[in-house]
Amino acid sequence: MLLSVIIPTYNEAKTIGKVLEQIFSLKLKTDFEVIVVDDGSLDSTPQIVKHCGYPVIYIRLDKNCGRGTAMRRGIAQAKGDFILTQDGDCEYDPREYAVVLEPALSGGARVVYGSRILKKENKYSYLRYYLGGRLLSWWTNLLFGTRITDEPTGYKLYCASLLKSLKITSKRFEFCPEVTAKIAKKGIKIVEVPISYFPRSIEEGKKIRWRDGAIAIWVLLRVKLFGV
Repeated sequence: MLLSVIIPTYNEAKTIGKVLEQIFSLKLKTDFEVIVVDDGSLDSTPQIVKHCGYPVIYIRLDKNCGRGTAMRRGIAQAKGDFILTQDGDCEYDPREYAVVLEPALSGGARVVYGSRILKKENKYSYLRYYLGGRLLSWWTNLLFGTRITDEPTGYKLYCASLLKSLKITSKRFEFCPEVTAKIAKKGIKIVEVPISYFPRSIEEGKKIRWRDGAIAIWVLLRVKLFGV
């Protein structure tokens, strides 16, 4: 089995090298490829990725188009049986790939989310982000009858054929709720496993904002009502 790790990144020169080092030091039960989609970075991210010394598949967008656009480019490039999302910062620990992979490898799960909520010792960056994530999870469960605790988590594992079959149109952060909604609407179970979380501040590069949460709420409702 081949795992495709997709890293959409924008101006992550401070962390992308460490993330790649952590990933390529792993000893997983499966082969993997790493696809970095550079969303028009203006810092030294391109140079760091190109000269990291690891067999990274590097895709650069000419301008900053958003996380959703970067993810869709990565998905089109991916050759793996499963696709795992990885942020370009150090908020998530690649050593926990095995934890996220286990339900797929041993239990046949087609979708696995790494839940920060299920690991009680995790901290959060800002209370508003924590509450926003809880609201999104509650809203998802209300609309689709799911039982997930952490919809906006950064670690999501998908069966590649399933993810590629979805018609995803999102360009920015609404990519994740659109995918979640379309999977849930199909009645496919989302398995959750506890993962660690090391939040960073806005000053350190955190990019998501409150308006992204508002858009996510609308996207979930839109898919529920109209299927698109």
